[in-house]
Amino acid sequence: MPRPAPPADLRPIDRLLAIMARLRAPEDGCPWDQEQTFATIAPYTVEEAYEVADAIERGDLGDLKDELGDLLLQVVFHARMAEEQGLFAFDDVASAINDKMVRRHPHVFADETYASLAHQKEGWEQLKAAERAEKARNGSLLDDVPVGLPGLTRAVKLSKRAANVGFVWPTVQDVVKKLHEEVGEMLAEIEAGDLEKARNEIGDVLFVVANLARTLEVDPEDAVRYTNAKFVRRFKYIEARLAERGKTPGESDLAEMDALWEEVKAAERAES
Repeated sequence: MPRPAPPADLRPIDRLLAIMARLRAPEDGCPWDQEQTFATIAPYTVEEAYEVADAIERGDLGDLKDELGDLLLQVVFHARMAEEQGLFAFDDVASAINDKMVRRHPHVFADETYASLAHQKEGWEQLKAAERAEKARNGSLLDDVPVGLPGLTRAVKLSKRAANVGFVWPTVQDVVKKLHEEVGEMLAEIEAGDLEKARNEIGDVLFVVANLARTLEVDPEDAVRYTNAKFVRRFKYIEARLAERGKTPGESDLAEMDALWEEVKAAERAES
């Protein structure tokens, strides 16, 4: 006979922890939840983080509440699996971030003072750098940049780590010059018909673009999300205008669709 769910009068976080323990129970838990591992759950964790960002982008605060709950569930799931293996528990996760936040905010919890927000940001980075240096005594400064990050985000973090120790192009113009150089190398491989080398050169171009974004303090993932949304909006315009002509995009041609693209671009410029 099924056991009832943990009582609703528990603190919400305690109830969530109890629900997860019940789902993972080896005797009568959920078979799907029982068989999961850190590796199998990780993609869901990443997906939920993106869904949080999507809700924020759409300005849907009701959806944001739900998505934050889904993301919290991921933390609880990982913590439960770790607890089962005797590694750590949810309270250890919370304690670690509590200690880190206190340590990284000496201007709030200690006697440190900052003259400006920029000075505070510099202090934050210095504290993070000191923590990383301690971790990297027997390794590299780049070792703890997560491999699972989106490519452009990881490129920004890698180049930022290198920049913090002086391995950086001095000016924006230097980065742009490097970008032109990489584009030229990419085009040379395309013209030579070596698509494998062209793939590598495209990666080099994207890495420099990410570096340029970092230099300009632009999040490349935000920038490409904006462009993706713009592309969707404009292509839907093309589809709508073609539908008025009794056509689909597959029944049109590039010249007609490009003319409609320029039409919607001009309309957007007129509105801005």
